[in-house]
Amino acid sequence: MIKQNRRRFIKTMTALPAAVAIKGFFSLNWLSSPLSANNPHIMPAANNKYTPGYLELHRNGELKIRGEILHEKMRSCTLCPRNCETDRLSGQRGDCKANADLEISSFSPHFGEERELVGRNGSGTIFFTNCSLLCVFCINYEISHLGEGRRQSVRRLADMMLFLQRQGCHNINVVTPSHYLPHIILALDRAASQGLTLPLVYNTCGWEKPDILDFLDGVVDIYLADYKYANTTAANTYSSGAACYPETTQQALLKMHKQVGVAKPDPSTGLINKGLMIRHLVMPENVVRSDLVMRWIASNLPADTYVNIMSQYTPMYKAFDYPEISRSITRSEYNNVVSIARQAGLTNLRLQMR
Repeated sequence: MIKQNRRRFIKTMTALPAAVAIKGFFSLNWLSSPLSANNPHIMPAANNKYTPGYLELHRNGELKIRGEILHEKMRSCTLCPRNCETDRLSGQRGDCKANADLEISSFSPHFGEERELVGRNGSGTIFFTNCSLLCVFCINYEISHLGEGRRQSVRRLADMMLFLQRQGCHNINVVTPSHYLPHIILALDRAASQGLTLPLVYNTCGWEKPDILDFLDGVVDIYLADYKYANTTAANTYSSGAACYPETTQQALLKMHKQVGVAKPDPSTGLINKGLMIRHLVMPENVVRSDLVMRWIASNLPADTYVNIMSQYTPMYKAFDYPEISRSITRSEYNNVVSIARQAGLTNLRLQMR
């Protein structure tokens, strides 16, 4: 079997607009040129009448205050559930492999997300380097484990957000954001002062501390959250000792739902502007206990909670060191999870394998 890597995977994805693109992503070098409205590559902003909550927090100064408080937390970092207490401000790298320098891998209009986020012009995706969960099967392991990316400033991050808005993207989608949360909020505050009005998508592995999520109340419009494991043994084995993943993620999902509610498309656009969207990746041999994932969602969240049951598990990185996850899933394995979700009473499922 040929081991996949992120570059091979990207080649299989839908092609993105060609403007200033490198393998489907915009060059970070290109940010050295002005991102002005006169740039010939810039398209009109998406037509969206939704007003994100962070605008009010920007106007009253609360957004900047929250960013500064979170920035100080990096002095003995407890931003993620690993609570490594590393002094990232002094240059040390935490368990997530990040220090206080903002590192970004790529940004682009992305057409591989859920259709309610992609719309016509794409989701304005920003991939952050490094990760706190560190799954052995990560499809983006070159970013999350190997640190592929470049150091950027908060100002540059704000520029990326504004540029993606001018490209016509329907939202700003921050991917693996937890360890750079202070930078994201401070960049959002800066971008809001310069006209950013798109919904913010918090694209997370789901392993978030509830007390840190309090800082995101009114900031995040859409939580796009994984619920990977209902099995502590699997979480501990495949995500670098994250045995607390099931319990912590359940608490986080409840808080996310309390903040943003059920994700429902806008009738006029078909786009989701606010709400909780849950992803679950079905894996071989039911090692993550997908049955318990579905039953927990059905028992603790509304029946119409948006749940994307994903079938695209592909062995990557170190997955081949674990025989039980060294293959793709079968149609039967996927359909079994779908059946359990339906039997549990979930009514808003997004399905991929038929």
